[in-house]
Amino acid sequence: MRPRPGLFALAAIAFLAPRPCTAQERGATALGDALEGLPVSVRVLVIGAHPDDEDTRLITWLQKGRHADVAYLSLTRGDGGQNLIGNELGEALGVIRTEELLAARRIDGAQQYFTRAYDFGFSKSAAETYTHWPHDTLLANVVTVVRAFRPQIIIAVFSGTPRDGHGHHQVSGILAREAYDAAGDASRFPSSRTSGLAPWTPLKFYRTTSYWQGAGATFHYNAGEYSPLLGRSYAEIAGESRSQHLSQGFGALQRKGFVAGSVRREDSRAPAPRDPNAERSIFDGIDTTYRRLRGEVPAAQRARVDSLAATLAPIMAHYAPLHPESLVPSLERVQRLATTIASGASGDVDASLSELRDEDSRALVMAAGIAVEATVPRDQLALGDTMPTTVTVYDRNSNRLVIDSVTLAGSAIKTSAGDAQSAKAAPRTIVHDSSAAWAFTVRGTALTAPWWLTPPRTGDLFASPVSTKTAEESASGTALAKVYLADGTVVRAPLVLRVANPARGEEERPLAVVPPISVTLDREVGYARASAPIDRELRVTLRSAYEHARDVNVRLELPQGLQADTSSRTVALAGNGVAQAVSFRVRGTLPAGRHVITAVAESDGKKFDTGYIPIRYEHIRPQIIVRPATMAIEAVDAQLPHGVSVAYVQGVGDNSAPMLAELGIPVTVLDAHALAAADLSRFTTVVIGTRAYEADPTLAAQNARLFEWVGQGGTMVVQYGQREMMEPGMMPYPISLTSPAARVTDEASPITVLAPNDPLLTTPNRITSADWRGWVQDRALYMPSVIDPHYQTVIATNDPGEPPNPGGILRAAVGRGSYIYTTLAFFRQLPAGVPGAARLFVNLLGPPITPPTAGAHAVAP
Repeated sequence: MRPRPGLFALAAIAFLAPRPCTAQERGATALGDALEGLPVSVRVLVIGAHPDDEDTRLITWLQKGRHADVAYLSLTRGDGGQNLIGNELGEALGVIRTEELLAARRIDGAQQYFTRAYDFGFSKSAAETYTHWPHDTLLANVVTVVRAFRPQIIIAVFSGTPRDGHGHHQVSGILAREAYDAAGDASRFPSSRTSGLAPWTPLKFYRTTSYWQGAGATFHYNAGEYSPLLGRSYAEIAGESRSQHLSQGFGALQRKGFVAGSVRREDSRAPAPRDPNAERSIFDGIDTTYRRLRGEVPAAQRARVDSLAATLAPIMAHYAPLHPESLVPSLERVQRLATTIASGASGDVDASLSELRDEDSRALVMAAGIAVEATVPRDQLALGDTMPTTVTVYDRNSNRLVIDSVTLAGSAIKTSAGDAQSAKAAPRTIVHDSSAAWAFTVRGTALTAPWWLTPPRTGDLFASPVSTKTAEESASGTALAKVYLADGTVVRAPLVLRVANPARGEEERPLAVVPPISVTLDREVGYARASAPIDRELRVTLRSAYEHARDVNVRLELPQGLQADTSSRTVALAGNGVAQAVSFRVRGTLPAGRHVITAVAESDGKKFDTGYIPIRYEHIRPQIIVRPATMAIEAVDAQLPHGVSVAYVQGVGDNSAPMLAELGIPVTVLDAHALAAADLSRFTTVVIGTRAYEADPTLAAQNARLFEWVGQGGTMVVQYGQREMMEPGMMPYPISLTSPAARVTDEASPITVLAPNDPLLTTPNRITSADWRGWVQDRALYMPSVIDPHYQTVIATNDPGEPPNPGGILRAAVGRGSYIYTTLAFFRQLPAGVPGAARLFVNLLGPPITPPTAGAHAVAP
């Protein structure tokens, strides 16, 4: 890849994230923001389908502007989308988009949840979506999250109707309302179906209307409202939050001035105005202070509730930014009262006071100037190995800090004493402007990996149960230090390696437990031509997580018909995760079908056949994906065009070029700038990757030259783009797309052959019905609905109940050459090793075809 699971804690928790803080996230501004929200107690759950569906302006206005506790529930992790910043797709893209969403939540302050739904790609209807996601199963997931977060208000991003377009959007809108109705129903959903969580009845249900210019809205708000404390409007903060979705190209402006937002009330159980349009706030009819808990606690606790509310009400007025330590006694009193009242509580009392203790502890840590660092000497720990760890607590602003205990905890580590939770150090006192350190030895007990990927998913649902923790808690649980203060506050910090990057300054790299010897092959799937000689270099990448170098022997387990140039190779492998490549020359032939190659490493008598792939981008925390050291080789019965030579301009999330090379096609990968200087006479064919014109707008400037080259006898194959393909000069003859654009989402959709003897379907490979089997996720995307008659069409395809669309493959004569435009989803099929897609794509690369003198097929539905 290119560089590029208890519901609430028993004590209040302040989590120190590894992301560097801006000035507004620490010091007086951050403390003021935290204090301003302490007296407010109300929870709002926003529900959408994908990571980038969240209404960031609404979330930020509620969280930062009205100090509600907001969470966003995304049904999926966005696995089925495309990737504008790298070549990760599928589950790997889901890991990136999960982290992008968590980065957004760290900016707008909200919490994050997911269901078990895997994003299987675009869907045209709720009915189709439910064939992938069983309705009752997914509804139980949403009800589980509602019972975990216990919101007074639920807001659906989508309408739950065909107006939403995407079937996933429709389902999210439908399930949001169904969960609002069902979450309090113990008969329909007993606690045994929702992770043991008790029923919860939300009070109000809304849908956003901002996406439809406020049509039907019953409440309007100004997301552009300025916060003097934060120095920005909520729309500006939302713009920054939105811009974390870089893999989807959603960098957004941070708009100043009035920014309209709106919602529509659909149901209310609260004693609010019966007329939704009479509401002055979405909180009408809901007591958003802690005094509402008086009716839910025993009589003996009511005086404490009154005392809690009385302590919280004036706390912001007493805030002195230059002397925040003066608030420590009040914050400690809040902590004690909340802990006492919450003892044995459930329902709203438990949820509200758990959140209060969490928020109060963060404020207390900032007011007292407490900092915690948990450092390790390396950012990788071999599974089963040990490593020293130091936890340092700094008292930078309190007169006297009493530390009750320090522990290390996490899903992937244990201390040398055994159970991580039992490894407590003795109480210590730290005086002002000093620090104290605790030393531990940790052992790696489980591999660090995205928790939802283990065990492997079944169909389009992840196998792991829906998490009742927030996604941030789940993601950060690999290796943590927990510092317990005497007042019950808990401060958490991830175990990190601190690095001084000469180009970027300080970096914090979270500790990961990895295979002792990581073994990976370049790709999970590859191609070969069946019964044709294979002679290729196969590279094995090794990494050692041990501290010191060691000898490693590596070998390949090959299918019958292949042999390596040597049975094994031994290398001196450096430690500390430094990657080292070992190459084998593999020769032979394979019959048609799928075959598996496995790489195995041995060191000190132990075998290793798994590895990890790092995912590193500057805007998200580093992640790793663990996978077996195997590579499936799809041997395809394919012939190649004579003398073909390809220049390939890669597009978005485009892994197709190396797959073509493995079929024996000479491929030179160029970017737009290299293409401008390239001698095109060296090539018979130029291939433009998926959405390449969108990814690099300078590419369009090369079209005149490319069309001239085609006119001299070249073949140009352009894979689908979006609406930019309708711009003048983008294609030799125009096409038009509807809005939304036509697409065929059923990967097994029927194919109508319009020109059975067309060379694109016969030469050098005759395409049959078998070649259309086994396709994945999509058949075609952004298909034109109006096609200029200069284009010849050869196939048509359609989803059930729709007319055939002939826009899958278009070919036009340009001088003596051929221009081919295809909307078929080759960018998914080729990396997946689909044999029929390879045979068809090879045909597209062939020499120019003399167009027929009559019978060209053009459709304008």
